[in-house]
Amino acid sequence: MSHNIKFKLKEVMEARGLSKNRLCILTNLRFETIQGYYLGTISRIDLYVISQFCKVLNCKIEDIIEYVGEENN
Repeated sequence: MSHNIKFKLKEVMEARGLSKNRLCILTNLRFETIQGYYLGTISRIDLYVISQFCKVLNCKIEDIIEYVGEENN
């Protein structure tokens, strides 16, 4: 990945015992959308999606997205 952003949705979901299917239901988001953040394959961050994740997972933005910088790649 060339943009130095790490998505940590997978880790947060695992810590809360949530499946992707359950997160789809709770957030009313498409499976493909959740899958993109889960795998870190998205190229544009949607603030509505992030706000839904934070609301449902009861977390902060920095819990699911991290800037890792050049030295950590």
